[in-house]
Amino acid sequence: MTPHHEPQEFRWKQCLVIRGDIKMSCGKISAQAAHAAVAAFARCDRETRESWLTEGQKKVVLKVKDERSLLELKTIADARGIAAVLIQDAGLTEIPPGTTTALGLGPARTEEMDRITSDLPLL
Repeated sequence: MTPHHEPQEFRWKQCLVIRGDIKMSCGKISAQAAHAAVAAFARCDRETRESWLTEGQKKVVLKVKDERSLLELKTIADARGIAAVLIQDAGLTEIPPGTTTALGLGPARTEEMDRITSDLPLL
């Protein structure tokens, strides 16, 4: 058994946002979220990446109702200086090529991320 620890307060987190209006299998959603996580991480500066990695790599997976909501969220993140990457599917399996499926945000400071994602439901 591992010893009991007080809940850690994370200062950094990454948000992965999935469109809720596309029918995707659990595996497909997982793959799209993974693409979003890697792509957004790659856009961050070294200090941000290292801080997030050292702290434990908190990730939250959220959903939006449609593509427009995803695009609006990306615009807001861009304006606030948060790394934001849209993921478009190659169309090899379940959905048409070029379909925007997900948005990777950050990592960024938790309070900055919460300002733009706190009203979104968990996936």
